[in-house]
Amino acid sequence: MRTPLPPVAVVISFIDRINHGDIAGLGELMTDDHRLQFPEDPPVLGREANVEAWVGYAAAYPDYVIYPTQIADLGDRVAALGSTTGSHLDLPDDEERQQPVVWVARVRDGLVSMWELLDDGPDVRRRLGLRTDMPPPDRPAEP
Repeated sequence: MRTPLPPVAVVISFIDRINHGDIAGLGELMTDDHRLQFPEDPPVLGREANVEAWVGYAAAYPDYVIYPTQIADLGDRVAALGSTTGSHLDLPDDEERQQPVVWVARVRDGLVSMWELLDDGPDVRRRLGLRTDMPPPDRPAEP
């Protein structure tokens, strides 16, 4: 039996499956008790419910893409800072890319047990070991 991948590798795979609309593959990377959490919304609990939610989201937003720009390894948790296009925000891509998003995943035995979206802000970034001086996602850093 292969040793489970490290948490950062699992999260990169999870994002890749989201970006390819591979919901079956996404479900394979979830624990049975997977939890999806959005700010101010009740969680979606369990692999089956989460796969069903992703099927609906992928059908409604087939061009949804996550652009991670920074990843922090927090042991069994991984934080990612980035942006998206093609989401429910219904913004032009260049505007949506300017909206930073923070995701936090908890990984257990090579599977994602929690995928949480957080409101971005300096305190959140500091708490998660993410840089606070990052420019907007599509603008390079100043030398």
